[in-house]
Amino acid sequence: MPLAPNVYDAEPIPDAARAEIERLLRSGDLFRYTAPADAPVTLLEREFADFMGARYAVAVSSCSAALFLSLKALDLPRGARVLIPAFTFAAVPSAVVHADCQPVLAEVGANYRLDIDDFAAKLEDDISAVIISHMRGHTSDMDAIMALCAERDIPVIEDAAHSLGTLWHGRNIGTLGAIGCFSFQSYKLVNAGEGGILITDDPELAARAVIMSGAYEHNWKKHDGLQDSFARWQNKLPLYNMRMQNLSAAVIRPQLAEVERRVNHGRANHDYVAEKLNACAFLDVPPPLPPESRAPDSIQFNLVGFDSDDEALAFQEEAKARGVSVQVFGLSRDNARAFWNWQFIEGPLPELPKTRAMLMRACDTRLPARLTRAELDHIAGAVVDAAEAVKTPEMRAYGT
Repeated sequence: MPLAPNVYDAEPIPDAARAEIERLLRSGDLFRYTAPADAPVTLLEREFADFMGARYAVAVSSCSAALFLSLKALDLPRGARVLIPAFTFAAVPSAVVHADCQPVLAEVGANYRLDIDDFAAKLEDDISAVIISHMRGHTSDMDAIMALCAERDIPVIEDAAHSLGTLWHGRNIGTLGAIGCFSFQSYKLVNAGEGGILITDDPELAARAVIMSGAYEHNWKKHDGLQDSFARWQNKLPLYNMRMQNLSAAVIRPQLAEVERRVNHGRANHDYVAEKLNACAFLDVPPPLPPESRAPDSIQFNLVGFDSDDEALAFQEEAKARGVSVQVFGLSRDNARAFWNWQFIEGPLPELPKTRAMLMRACDTRLPARLTRAELDHIAGAVVDAAEAVKTPEMRAYGT
């Protein structure tokens, strides 16, 4: 039996980063504000804003930091209620709590997207902001969401940690709301180990985020085009020191040129495996919404006809025996994507039967853009064989 592919290693950092890293190491110039102008972080902000078609970008230490600063930049009152999807990573409600706000959870359906009826019902007058998590790169109905929020003048923050390169009606995800937040953590499309960035077209939001990110004294003068807004906020905002440092920017910048290739390869790989999984009666990969052009580096699918948790866990073990790690979100102990584990949220957690049912049978496995066709065949075959081994064991013995 062939060895299972390694789905955990990231792609090599482009050679173009090496010279800049060597220069930084020789000079020790790692702080973004040391240089009078055009530090690597400054250049990254300029290049990323241009790449996304946004006016401003603020590079920070993580996507969680970007979400937190976005909420603080909106100047929400303490205790403000922020509506978020119930299917997201724990960092999202954590950012809301960190910003002294209260997360409100909306249902997510079997296609991993917001249940629009539940979202609309919870978009009450007491909601001050919305965070839309494009979880695992799955875009909810942004036409409906933006229309509902516009009617109530409620700002939308896009958590696009998994969605760099995803398009909605041909427009970059992350540019639809007031602010878009992206991740450069190792398992994302662009890898810096850690790191994040927020984008916006609003100069006041950008200026507030820059100062609160840690542009103390007059370091904000090293940011482009916001001098009037900066002067207005000097000494009036707290400093949270969530800056990105120059080594991270040096690693990220040459990868921006790789995004289109990685998106194209990742989408082709995802769709190739999805077709094979959907041919199995026991597996279902939800399709994209019509306006959505995805940029996946993992694949999610639902177990069909698995009536018990024991069956779902048996599938997980069968896949593991074939060398493919599959996580059933709701059956993975202390999973940070299962809303019932967010016990740091004040008050009782709501009953969310649709989201709970989805999480108990929704599966996740990595599918990096660099995989070969033979490796994709191995993964798809292992997943299908594992499902059939549990549901129809008399039809397929292990290893055949």
